[in-house]
Amino acid sequence: MKTRKAPRLVSQQTAFSLLIAATAVVVIPVIVIIIQIVLNGAGAISWDFLTQPPSQAGKAGGIFPAILGTFYLMLGTIIIALPVGVLAGVYLSEYARDDWMTRTVNMAIVNLAGVPSIVYGLFGLGVFVLMFHFGMSLLAASLTLACQALAMTVTTSREAILSVPREYREGSLAVGATRWQTIRHVVLPQAMPGIITGAVLAMSRAAGETAPILVVGAAFFLPALPQSPLDQFMALPYHLYTVAAHIPGMPRTTIWGVALVLLVVVLSFNVLATIIRLRARKRRYST
Repeated sequence: MKTRKAPRLVSQQTAFSLLIAATAVVVIPVIVIIIQIVLNGAGAISWDFLTQPPSQAGKAGGIFPAILGTFYLMLGTIIIALPVGVLAGVYLSEYARDDWMTRTVNMAIVNLAGVPSIVYGLFGLGVFVLMFHFGMSLLAASLTLACQALAMTVTTSREAILSVPREYREGSLAVGATRWQTIRHVVLPQAMPGIITGAVLAMSRAAGETAPILVVGAAFFLPALPQSPLDQFMALPYHLYTVAAHIPGMPRTTIWGVALVLLVVVLSFNVLATIIRLRARKRRYST
């Protein structure tokens, strides 16, 4: 019996070691990058840097308009993409028939997640900027990033809804609830942690995009804050790209400082969404 268990034990240990090595290959570079950004950018962080508008083509002053513009952009993206994505996920998982049309739509949605971001930018330029006459604006950029985030939001919402046990639906229908009441009061609360996870992933990706907003409304040097959705705006990804690649004589500390602020903004949204997801999951298991 010992000789039979030994090869199985060795294979388990080998597989476990390979899993640890693969995890280290992914995690260690990320940790190194974060540490490098923090060490190099911490010197630039000050109250003036975070609350003042830029001056001298970004070489002096702060980045407050870029921070606020990034928050506006992420907020607009999630407001547009989340309701549409969840409703589409509900339809595809609860109402649509399992035929070739539905399978084709699901395949198209999955493939849309792999479309290069610059393609979405050109789409937004042609549709929202030129066709709908929104101009180079925060609204056009939010709609463009919402189109990009929609594929991930629909896919994760659909998978989260499908993961809800069928017995929950059958029990709700058995006590006289309608189909929509079952979806609203039973299915969606159970699927909410997964839906929030997908929304966070989509929003985090949108926060770091440069190519789409470059052609639909982002400006590099715009000290004035946007007063309406139809105004141009500054954003941290585009500001970081410009100060790092196109401004000669830019202090390296400022470049790392902008990168650190962008990292904190993205991580803060992730942490906030994680807290919301954990509370939703705790509330689901307590009921």
